[in-house]
Amino acid sequence: MKKIVLLVAALLAVAAVQAQSYIVVNSEKIFKSIGSYNDAIQTINDLTRQYQQNIDAAYANVEKLYADYEDQRDYISQSRQAQYENEIAEREKEIADYQKAVFGPEGELMKKRTELIKPIQDRVFGIINKYAEDNKVGLVLDVATNPSVLYYSPDMDRTQAIIELVKQ
Repeated sequence: MKKIVLLVAALLAVAAVQAQSYIVVNSEKIFKSIGSYNDAIQTINDLTRQYQQNIDAAYANVEKLYADYEDQRDYISQSRQAQYENEIAEREKEIADYQKAVFGPEGELMKKRTELIKPIQDRVFGIINKYAEDNKVGLVLDVATNPSVLYYSPDMDRTQAIIELVKQ
């Protein structure tokens, strides 16, 4: 009796899985096919390099100030040593604050990323949702961001169809 119940349960589970309609897309490939997305990424990369150069230059100035301090430490008064130390600490704090203002979760770079990329993402995800609704798809898997997908049939991949819709 147990075997029959288990067999029926297994058959029902297989039938339920087969009745589910799903597709696979590669969002990374879709986004890379969009010129404005690539332009936005390039702009963000350029800004990142520029901000990092500013930070590197500021740290180079602090290192020079520290080297000057080390060279003069034995020859200057303790009050002047304290001034040097305070100035170095203050500049390091300013750089850290700048880094946070630029690279932090609420920083300038994140704001720019949201401004440039979010509208493109919203459009692509909207197209994917409409495609799924129009084709009565119950599940869309993104293989670009899902490391647990071990295998999928190429027949289930609708990346190219989505790219074509995005380009319309």
